[in-house]
Amino acid sequence: MSGILNNAVVGWKTLLLSTLSLLAILAVAQIFSAWYRLRHIKGPWSAGFSKLWLLRHVGGPTMHTDLAEVCSKYGSLARIGPNDLVTSNPEVLRRILGVRSAYVRSDFYDGMRTEPGIDSVLSQRDDEKHNTLRTKMAAGYSGKENDNLEDTIDRSVLALVNLIDKKYISSKEIFRPFDFGRKAQYFTLDVISDVAFGECFGDLESDGDMYEYIKTIETFMPALMIFSVYPWLNKILESSFMKRFLPSDKDLTGVGKLKGIAKRVVGERFGPDAKDHRDMLGSFIRHGLTQDEAISSTVVQIIAGSDSTATAIRSTLLHIITNPSITSKLLDEISRTFPSSPISNIEALSLPYLQATIKEGLRICPPATALLSKEVPIGGDTINNLFVPAGTKIGWCPWAIFRNKEIWGEDADYFRPERWLEGDEGKRREMEGGLDLVFSGGKWQCLGKNVALIELNKVFVELLRNFEISVVDPTKAPWKSINKGFFLQSEMWLRAERREPRL
Repeated sequence: MSGILNNAVVGWKTLLLSTLSLLAILAVAQIFSAWYRLRHIKGPWSAGFSKLWLLRHVGGPTMHTDLAEVCSKYGSLARIGPNDLVTSNPEVLRRILGVRSAYVRSDFYDGMRTEPGIDSVLSQRDDEKHNTLRTKMAAGYSGKENDNLEDTIDRSVLALVNLIDKKYISSKEIFRPFDFGRKAQYFTLDVISDVAFGECFGDLESDGDMYEYIKTIETFMPALMIFSVYPWLNKILESSFMKRFLPSDKDLTGVGKLKGIAKRVVGERFGPDAKDHRDMLGSFIRHGLTQDEAISSTVVQIIAGSDSTATAIRSTLLHIITNPSITSKLLDEISRTFPSSPISNIEALSLPYLQATIKEGLRICPPATALLSKEVPIGGDTINNLFVPAGTKIGWCPWAIFRNKEIWGEDADYFRPERWLEGDEGKRREMEGGLDLVFSGGKWQCLGKNVALIELNKVFVELLRNFEISVVDPTKAPWKSINKGFFLQSEMWLRAERREPRL
């Protein structure tokens, strides 16, 4: 009997060892297969075998510079995962983004849904459906059917100036520092909510983070980057069991509160007594957005339109006020032209040094640095004389693109607006074409570009001509800034005094 038992034990051990050996062989084969597919494209060695390298760097605070270092070390097409590449070549990127490009959005965009099962123009991966959505929304974003777009933005510009003037003016006797990192986002949230919903959040009026939106986004953004590395997590999150844990329109704060506002406002527009409105939402509805699409689209406007524009405002203003020569040139230009208050968009477009400064601000600190990966089409592609198989995901590295010395000059790491006013027309056209990539391009160009540029055209003029602004402590880091695909910036402590009019 004992012999039979011993034989059984030996048999089970043999079976277990065989099973484990088979599993180990299969695991090694899978790892080898993943590495082999893109073996000819250089990158960190561990990135060829697993996604851990990518996860570590998109989850860290310096994703933008980490990817730039990879491109600098391994070339303008580098491997950052078993099936993930990154490019810092603007020509390659333009071809990928082109209107007639066969590339499609990768599963990175599944994490951009604000409502399970409902896609917005930001998350829709099907080209035909995406183009249909864009067509319905283009007129509203352009302002052609929004009679009061500029007036709406002006309200928040004046509210920002009034907030600083009433609460944060310093003098020899009084010291009232303020965190402009937060004020900039109050401003962009008020603008985009007013544009999207027809009613602003009131962050500037309350001087606070209404509905704790900023707090929620700062918690949510790191998770979004993890979901971009492991897109299958989105399916789990959107499962019937997990839906109960997602933001709800019944929430009193955060993204859920945005959904609640959107649902109420859009519901009124689709109600039996609804009237046509000459605003952005009215344009969306006139062009055929469904009620669910309108709700999703307005929430996306807030998320996509506030954080990125706030980053552009913070970074550009910081570079202006820490460079007396740039400040002086801007003030001279403003004083010579006597623009209205607040300055109109047409007036701002006629100020060459202001426009050069805005362009330089977008270049030196591109607001969106997430990979935004696109998928190589059937048949594959050849990039840098390297064959890239179909299904490979290719993201972009804006930090490297906008510091390319062949395009921007040897001083590409330096903030210098004059570069936009120098050189021949061909060189300026090359730089302009490169900068357009800040707003993506082709069939995926950012719809909110027009609104963002109007904000930038106004806010610097009004801040500079009303206040003398300086960094509170130039011996310390001027802000707390981390990058999670988008910049999260706060603790930007500034001091403001009322500026005497120039003679």
